[in-house]
Amino acid sequence: MSWQDCVAVCPVDCFYKGENTLVIHPDECIDCGVCEPEWPVDAIRPDSEPNIDAWLTLNAELAEVWPVIVEQKDPPPDAEEWKDAENNLALLSGNSVEARLT
Repeated sequence: MSWQDCVAVCPVDCFYKGENTLVIHPDECIDCGVCEPEWPVDAIRPDSEPNIDAWLTLNAELAEVWPVIVEQKDPPPDAEEWKDAENNLALLSGNSVEARLT
């Protein structure tokens, strides 16, 4: 399993790429579930899960400003470090790759 296998299997291209993470646009996702087993860590959650509203809001907001990603890319060099990171939300960068490079 690779960091972006989920992108390769998504039938509706609802993944958006930021500087150090991907988000799923909740209004575009069709809840088919094919991406869930492809993600190397347990990070993709159904929108029916309790206490998920803050994550859905964050994903929707970031998907509006980050570029859609439609093909699988290489993982970032620090991808392994993120697997076991505690408090990922505090580590999340709100900058898109493009904004960081310009």
